[in-house]
Amino acid sequence: MNIFTNIFTNIRPAQLNDTAVWSRMRTALWPETDDAHLDEIARYFAGTLNEPLAVLLACDNDGTPLGFIELNLRKYAEGCETDRIGYVEGWYVEPHVRRRGIGRALFAAGETWARAQGCTEMASDTELNNEVSFAAHRALGYEETDRIICFRKEL
Repeated sequence: MNIFTNIFTNIRPAQLNDTAVWSRMRTALWPETDDAHLDEIARYFAGTLNEPLAVLLACDNDGTPLGFIELNLRKYAEGCETDRIGYVEGWYVEPHVRRRGIGRALFAAGETWARAQGCTEMASDTELNNEVSFAAHRALGYEETDRIICFRKEL
């Protein structure tokens, strides 16, 4: 028996009519880029956005999205050995349903997607100070491979 049956029933690809809820969840995850979400989502559905390549939503029994995972393929990721790597670009679960297996189910679906793309490795990242995400990745079986601080200079 699936203990999560009453929480959500499926994980499915994002659809155009999910734009508002996906944008709201993206804003909760990345508030600093709030003004870009609707444009990026429109470009995703138009097929003109480079990443993510796939977006999966976890939905409850009524079809209401409870979280998402944004997926991509990368040629390189820290600590990986191949040049075709499934990559989690974004991962979010609504606060009121966290710690109930939805994030784990999204990651499992993402890993299935990556295998279907011919990947033998999956990678992800989090900010150095995001201890909750770090612990969640560890609980999902991911090992830390590196810690970096990135720099940028506008020219």
